[in-house]
Amino acid sequence: MPAVTVARTGGAVKKAFAWSYSRLKNYEVCPKRYYETDIAKTVKQDESEALTWGNAVHEAMANRCGEHRMPLPEGMTEYEPWAVRMLGKRGEVFVEQDLAITKHFTACGYFDRGVWFRAKGDFIRIVDDLGILADWKTGKIAPEDSFQLALLAATVFAKFPQLQAVRASYVWLREDAETHETFKRDDMPGMWRAIWPRIERLERAHENTDFPAVQNRTCQAWCGVKTCQYNGRSFR
Repeated sequence: MPAVTVARTGGAVKKAFAWSYSRLKNYEVCPKRYYETDIAKTVKQDESEALTWGNAVHEAMANRCGEHRMPLPEGMTEYEPWAVRMLGKRGEVFVEQDLAITKHFTACGYFDRGVWFRAKGDFIRIVDDLGILADWKTGKIAPEDSFQLALLAATVFAKFPQLQAVRASYVWLREDAETHETFKRDDMPGMWRAIWPRIERLERAHENTDFPAVQNRTCQAWCGVKTCQYNGRSFR
């Protein structure tokens, strides 16, 4: 069982604050839903058909690009050009990598005591001082927060100190398209300054156990927090 860092406050035991990009986004959509699903875990979201398919594609691409280079299964062979392109002709490849850093931005284990931020690398290729990252997407092309790629790049910079640049991509497999950004190691301090207020809001919410409900466009469609006053109501 992984070690858990705790802090004692007046006899109560609390886990040390740690976060991920998905947790930050979930909190920003609705703090109450975030608390019920990610912290208290009183609500479990049903796995949709799209999520089941996405998980299957991630597993297949990991098998295709990983050590054994297994062929893609029937129904996913159209993604083969992306696997070939990302694999390239040289470099060390990592798939489905658990990545983590401390609050001092140094690499650590995913469940280490000092872990502060966690990320998952779908595909990573290291070529000399360049890192090439791919985040497989199985839905329609949609606006994405570039901070997700920047944060992933930050964990890769920490894990591989020889890197000076990271080319990070969203690969939209269904649409046969790619959006990417290139980050330099020197870009990271500015990235952290820009996102820091968002992180602080999440950390304060944890410190104060302050997770109010916020009405939004997900309330009526699929939110599983049935005790919320906005559940089932349309957004206006």
